[in-house]
Amino acid sequence: MKFPILRPRSLINRKSIKDDAMAGMVLGVESVPDGLASGLLAGVNPVAGLYSYIFGLAGGALFTSTAFMAIQGTGAMAIIVADVDLASRDDPSRALFTLSVLTGVVMVLAGLLRLGSVLRFVSDSVMTGFITAVGINIVLGQLDDFTGYDAEGGGRIARAFDLAFHLTKIELPTVTVGIVTVALIVILQRTKLGPLGLVVAVFAGSATAGIFDFFDYDVARVRDIVDVPRSLPLITMPVFRDMPSLIVPAFSLAFVGLVQGAGVSAGFPNEDGSPQNESQDFVGQGAGNVVAGLFQGMPVGGSMSASSLVASAGAKTRTAAFFAAGIMAVVILLFGGVIELVAMPSLAGLLIVVGVGTIRPTRIKSVAKTGAVPLTVMAITLVLTMVIPLQYAVLVGVGTSILLFVLSQSTRLVTRRLMFHDDSRVQEVDPPATVPPNEVIVLQPYGALFFATASTLLEQIPSVTAESTNSVVILRVRGADDAGATLIDVIKGYAAELHGVNSKLMIVTANRNVIRQLRVAGATEVIGPDNIYRSTSFIGESSRQAHADAVAWVAERLSTDAAPVHPILDDDPESQES
Repeated sequence: MKFPILRPRSLINRKSIKDDAMAGMVLGVESVPDGLASGLLAGVNPVAGLYSYIFGLAGGALFTSTAFMAIQGTGAMAIIVADVDLASRDDPSRALFTLSVLTGVVMVLAGLLRLGSVLRFVSDSVMTGFITAVGINIVLGQLDDFTGYDAEGGGRIARAFDLAFHLTKIELPTVTVGIVTVALIVILQRTKLGPLGLVVAVFAGSATAGIFDFFDYDVARVRDIVDVPRSLPLITMPVFRDMPSLIVPAFSLAFVGLVQGAGVSAGFPNEDGSPQNESQDFVGQGAGNVVAGLFQGMPVGGSMSASSLVASAGAKTRTAAFFAAGIMAVVILLFGGVIELVAMPSLAGLLIVVGVGTIRPTRIKSVAKTGAVPLTVMAITLVLTMVIPLQYAVLVGVGTSILLFVLSQSTRLVTRRLMFHDDSRVQEVDPPATVPPNEVIVLQPYGALFFATASTLLEQIPSVTAESTNSVVILRVRGADDAGATLIDVIKGYAAELHGVNSKLMIVTANRNVIRQLRVAGATEVIGPDNIYRSTSFIGESSRQAHADAVAWVAERLSTDAAPVHPILDDDPESQES
């Protein structure tokens, strides 16, 4: 991993500094209301959202391999933070900063351990259900600020129902400000303003709130819940005693952030053609979280929308991220009073637009058309994400994905019989239901061989009966780097059944570890060490040799009762069977 921080000259490119400055200004200005909204969505001090954007952007850009990766708050991560119940802590603010640092540490470790491949276990159906539920949660979570009615209930769904039964208590000025903001966001983003239309819409909505204030109709503003400091934060150390209780949400936040960041890595190649490293981007996101946490910010991750914005605004290098962070810092230092005037229903409207945009009907339809199982999994994930705290829903989703992977692999195993002809052709046919007498059967399982497929293999191979005498079954073991106790027990038991009727089992495999496990588990004693063949670098050579030896053994058994000894082939111990 080549971290940019170790090459200071790579952080600033004079040839592209003008383009990077303009792109950074666009991202920085847009990130001010977005940062406030992110903090609001997370149920924490909105200023923590601003700080996380500033220091997450700058800290992450020092380490990522993807130049356009903007590390900011995301809706999914903010919802998880909201479900952690930081308010119950002795010091909720420092607990938030501790969570950010701990999330960063998990991300850094994931990157250093190169765990990017773990993300492949998360199925599209699980992620679709999860992201859809996040979008719904974002919308439901903003209804109080959008309508001015403080709904009651133990969760977002319960509060939404409470609001539905008390529509007469909605504050008209408040909901008007929210509707004006939503309408302007939708309209202005389609004009030349583009993403900056979001900023204009939020401040236009806040100006509308000012008109209502003039007529003595009170509309909640940022200043009603927090005073925006006219300075940047000092380093705040995490609360180490809170870390054990925060480890589960930290893992959940890290997982969600890394999944979203992986999409950024894949979607935004570097302009200069320099290589990208997913694990290094993990480290970069972790660094962004650690820096954000130390400077009083909330958890962050690779943001697809922010990365897309800075790239479309004309950025050439990662320098744009530093300019964006600088612009946000200037806004806080010089215009903190203006930030305090932002109307809460305007921020709620912004988040509702974000939440609706998170829900992708086309993606949902695509998963639904795939089949009943993916549709069921998507629905289960969606419902669980809606009804249980998100940090646990994430872990349930990961577990569901892994379980689905195991189940799918266990059902994909197909065993075929290989028949060797004199003209060197090999024919694939279905294996017989039972082992016939005086015959050689070569079996080839296709698919992963491990504990979950052991029972499937046993169902597909021919059964041993009292008539299955003087026969040889040759099993070609491929796709198994680690046989495991369950699969070895199946092989061992099958070999014992064949031995009981004066037949035998032969094994052809390229994997030394499988051979070692057979020996350690005692299966070699049942099979016979002479009946285990090591594959060579030539395709099918060992299988043909085993077949020839088996044919000779059957012929000799028919004429005499003596069984020949067959040495293990070891032409190339390191080679793999094809």
